[in-house]
Amino acid sequence: MFQIRKIHTALAASLAAALLLAAVSFAQVPADAPAGTTGLCKDGSYTSAASKRGSCSGHKGVQTWYAASRGSTAAPTSAAAPAAAPTQPTFAAPPTAPAAGPAQTTAAAPATAPATNSSSTPPATMAPGGGPGLVWVNKSSKVYHCQGDRWYGKTKNGAYMSEADAKAEGDRPDHGKACS
Repeated sequence: MFQIRKIHTALAASLAAALLLAAVSFAQVPADAPAGTTGLCKDGSYTSAASKRGSCSGHKGVQTWYAASRGSTAAPTSAAAPAAAPTQPTFAAPPTAPAAGPAQTTAAAPATAPATNSSSTPPATMAPGGGPGLVWVNKSSKVYHCQGDRWYGKTKNGAYMSEADAKAEGDRPDHGKACS
């Protein structure tokens, strides 16, 4: 029984020392930083966001996080978070705007996910037809794609035709690169 108590005491002492060391190792808020600053973004702007996650999303990420230096433990920081939430950061983007975007995206994820996916990744299947000497014209954007392009035959509203016909009706090549 004495051995267990001795181990428990040593473990508690080392845990307390680690917490004290962790609190001291965080960076201190610079004197020239605005009041309520919780972090420094990589572009040099300051933030007063309550949470590190997403606080500098439009500013190349977080360079240094100061929030832990506000209090001696994490409990007061998280208890102060509701009070700090309405505070606007010192850069242009308010912390409530990014929070509203993901919340809306999460709520409407099934409706918005395919639209986002279609703009960055083409569908897996091509429209029937096509082949050598034909381009795929996206009728919505008036841009044509060459055979071998990742968008060739894969946009929602399009048609195959010769490059000359596409140019004649006023379509332009994707990224200015003609096929022939």
